[in-house]
Amino acid sequence: MRAATRSEYGEPGVLAVAEVPDPTPGDDEILVRVRATTVNRTDCGILLGKPFVIRFVTGVRRPRSRVPGTDFAGEVVRMGPAVTDFAVGDRVWGLDDGGLGSQAQFLTIRQDAAVARIPGGVDDAQAAASAEGAHYALNFMKRARYVPGQRVCVYGATGAIGSAAVQLLVAEGSEVTAFCRAEHAEVVRGLGASTVVDHTTQDLATYPDRFDLVFDAVGKSTFAAARPLLGDSGRYVSSELGPHGQNVYLPLTTRLRRGPRVDFPFPTGGRSTIQRMTRLLAEGRFRPLVDRHYPLEDVRSAYEYVLTGQKLGNVILDIP
Repeated sequence: MRAATRSEYGEPGVLAVAEVPDPTPGDDEILVRVRATTVNRTDCGILLGKPFVIRFVTGVRRPRSRVPGTDFAGEVVRMGPAVTDFAVGDRVWGLDDGGLGSQAQFLTIRQDAAVARIPGGVDDAQAAASAEGAHYALNFMKRARYVPGQRVCVYGATGAIGSAAVQLLVAEGSEVTAFCRAEHAEVVRGLGASTVVDHTTQDLATYPDRFDLVFDAVGKSTFAAARPLLGDSGRYVSSELGPHGQNVYLPLTTRLRRGPRVDFPFPTGGRSTIQRMTRLLAEGRFRPLVDRHYPLEDVRSAYEYVLTGQKLGNVILDIP
């Protein structure tokens, strides 16, 4: 099969598209013909091996898996003898943010992993684009002990995580204020944000409103900047470690004093994410943002674009 491959950590130049052996499903696994996957921030972190802590999952000195990729949409073409939950021909989608080898024509995944049937009327690109960003957004909400109806600020509302967070929060009855570039304001309003703020002209720290939660979906703010926007019971969550790694220890230190707290969303519950998002897609209550498509053979360009930090929603890798 054709697959994106690499043997070391590094910039997109380490990637090559090559022929590799087809995977063989185990007793409780399905073999999926991949039709679409995304190139996302998690993939970029795994490609670069940064932050270093990610290597404790993906391999310390070099990647354990030659093939990158964390989410997919495709079709079951073969099954192990113990598989009872799926059938050949089922359209399926799923994720594993530790690495799934999905940027390839085929992959295997256990039937009890984060995988489900794609709802009718949802195409492969829409399914793939509803996985990784939504997974992190849901973990933001869980880690911050989100309560439906709270007032929330989403900083960086146009990425995969931010655009998913806006929709998921609005669906739970929240009033969402979204920070993004002015040229994307109408797109973000279309996701349900009640107020859209241009982050290039309005600094987060001096914004006059107050919130129960501040979600930094791009990791470009700090707790110090967000603190004036939060009451004593408010919470701040960021998708990144922070300029000096402070988002790892602040969850501990902010619990030792009165005032708003910091939470860090180590992601868990991939299977529950896929099950929840499958329901929302089937009900037409979630619409992922898709920026652009790249063919598998142009995987380097896809990574280079995502690493600019300018993507709007999701970047799709189409698998021929």
